[in-house]
Amino acid sequence: MTSLGNSALAVRRAAIAALFMAVALPRAVIAQQGAITAPAANLTAEQAAHAEALGKKLKCMCGGCEEAAGMCTHSGGDYAGPCDTAKGELAEIDKQVANGASDDQVLRSFIKEYGPTVLIEPPKQGFSLLAWVMPIALPVVAVLLVWGVVQRWREKNQLAPAGGPSIDPELLARAHRESEADE
Repeated sequence: MTSLGNSALAVRRAAIAALFMAVALPRAVIAQQGAITAPAANLTAEQAAHAEALGKKLKCMCGGCEEAAGMCTHSGGDYAGPCDTAKGELAEIDKQVANGASDDQVLRSFIKEYGPTVLIEPPKQGFSLLAWVMPIALPVVAVLLVWGVVQRWREKNQLAPAGGPSIDPELLARAHRESEADE
């Protein structure tokens, strides 16, 4: 085969591969998303949306990721998609929502089972409030501290007018005359 024939074959193979990826990849992503957010069959649309929102507030406790249970995906290898732990958490959320449990009741049941680390966001109360306040308060305090140190440094090191004996006006006039003569 000629080099022109080889390049045409290579272009054809690349086009087929691109077409395959354009068709297969979106289908795989949609299938994976459906596996993550597939509601239980006994939930209404409103309950399913409610359960999905709760699934995004709770961390997947598998230890292999730091994602929310409703967003857990283990990509690559032979296995891709939500892990069994995330599926179990989502099933438990669906069950509790179907039984009419409030958000607070669902979250407390998971905190009771896994501890407060199961929450994606720390609660905005008690000691956990520091996690919300410190990112704002710490830079403000640091800027104020640096500003205070600079102000004290400037006050301490201000230049004072030079002291010493006064200059005799006759000597000053003579220096001016001599500097004009040098020019």
